Amino acid sequence: MTYVFKVRKWLEEDEFKELLKIADYMGFENGYKLFKLNIEKALRNGYTPIDVRNIIEEYADEENEILDNIEKLFQEYAAVFEWSTSKGVVRIHIPKTLSSMLKDQLRRYGYKYSGIVGDKVVIEILPYYAYDVYKFFKNQFIQVIDANNIFAEKPLVFKPELVNVTLRQYQEEALNKWIENDYRGIIALPTGSGKSIIAIAAIVKTAVRTLIVAYTKEQVFQWRDFILKYTNIPVHMIGLIYGEEKKLAPITITTYQSGFRNINNISPYFGMLVVDEVHHLPAEKFKYIALHTIAKYRMGLSATPTREDGKHEELFPLLGGIIYHKLPSELVEQGFLAPYTIITVKVGLSKQERALYEQLRRKYRALVGSKKFEEVLKEARKGIPRAIEALKIHSEMRQILAKACSKIDKAVEIAKREYEKGNKVIIFTQYVEQAKDIASRLNGLLLTGETPEADRKHSLELFKHSPRGILVVTTVGDEGIDIPDANVGIIVSGTGSRRQFIQRLGRLLRPKTKGTGAVLYEIVLEKTPEELQARKRKTIEPGEFDLDDD
Repeated sequence: MTYVFKVRKWLEEDEFKELLKIADYMGFENGYKLFKLNIEKALRNGYTPIDVRNIIEEYADEENEILDNIEKLFQEYAAVFEWSTSKGVVRIHIPKTLSSMLKDQLRRYGYKYSGIVGDKVVIEILPYYAYDVYKFFKNQFIQVIDANNIFAEKPLVFKPELVNVTLRQYQEEALNKWIENDYRGIIALPTGSGKSIIAIAAIVKTAVRTLIVAYTKEQVFQWRDFILKYTNIPVHMIGLIYGEEKKLAPITITTYQSGFRNINNISPYFGMLVVDEVHHLPAEKFKYIALHTIAKYRMGLSATPTREDGKHEELFPLLGGIIYHKLPSELVEQGFLAPYTIITVKVGLSKQERALYEQLRRKYRALVGSKKFEEVLKEARKGIPRAIEALKIHSEMRQILAKACSKIDKAVEIAKREYEKGNKVIIFTQYVEQAKDIASRLNGLLLTGETPEADRKHSLELFKHSPRGILVVTTVGDEGIDIPDANVGIIVSGTGSRRQFIQRLGRLLRPKTKGTGAVLYEIVLEKTPEELQARKRKTIEPGEFDLDDD
């Protein structure tokens, strides 16, 4: 419908220009200047319904019908946001005229064209960008209709409080940094420093429905126990989603795998996202969780946010960047973590192992020449036969080093000595068979990915409550196991990555009741790549020394 208003008064040049920003001049008739209201023009010039109403009230005569319909007219040019469960995206219905005006600006949000419905163009954007697009439309003075209340605050039904805990100074600092960063960011603190307490304090601070993503099922249970212990949030308000368990609640805790499978359905329910062990997030299916979560409050937690493959750079836009970081040595100096020593024990390959290793090394070099391992890996992914064969040989070489008899013998020797001193010892290995061998020789507790859940819980409880003990773990022990009072670690084999090394060190750093420090032994083979890896890792923290043992 066309709305024309009349203006009798004399208009100065600037007044006439202002009217032309919201209307088209129709000419002069019977002593009146005639103007036709043009909502598209008003929008292009950044005028809101209130602005248009004020201008018409100031200049026009007989304007009542227009004033009664201004809000309705603007609604015809509103952008409608709705949630698509099938795709886990936000669909936006935009009037065609606005779509052509704004498409260049919307490109930076990676929108996809979906089609036309009536007089509206439909586009799709990832939920991660939804708030930014929402604010963009608002800044353009475009009315927004939130069809599914996806941008509404999602408060808890009561005000939660912290109980049984007082935040340490660095925990307060981290929380404040997160708040200052618009309630977004990654907090990088050593294992045992209480990262989860900071996240729980953030849940209390925001008091909104929260989705917590943990790496393992064990961590899901740990998060539930922490929330019940350190807040007044009742158990019925905490839901778990993992495997067959699917309870959605104001505070929901899920594994990465289950989060990936369910995020399209549950995303609009939450106002805050907490991602534990955030260094896993760049993996494509796990990254999907962050991109398809609508929550505007976001927190990531990790002891080791950087990754050797460089994919940690992707964490910055997903969760807000690393906003707080402390090294283990800093918290040791402040008395929050146990002092520690890293001892590098060097052993040698047997003659047979050395001969086989050198034979394989020559074959590997004959296949790859001077190429770096990363180049060989890329070629293997492309299906190049020589590269694939080289990778097989490289794997055999690594297994010889990891499973060397001297490493196992030395680990057993050190573990027996430390056990006799009354210590609690964790032995870290990469391979199940190696772990079984060591546990058998030491009569120690064994924890692998094959260990049934009931046996795993029993072993951990037994280890925790014994005055001394030996626990042999594979990579399942690198993350998510709560062993608060182990004070000696022995690394027999691993990936060689700095991240894994820090995770294993972190298993030992919680303050000890006796005030004693922690010791981490890393057993490496001399005159092999393990020596170089050990030297590289040791650039991260002071307080280490070598112990040659041939």
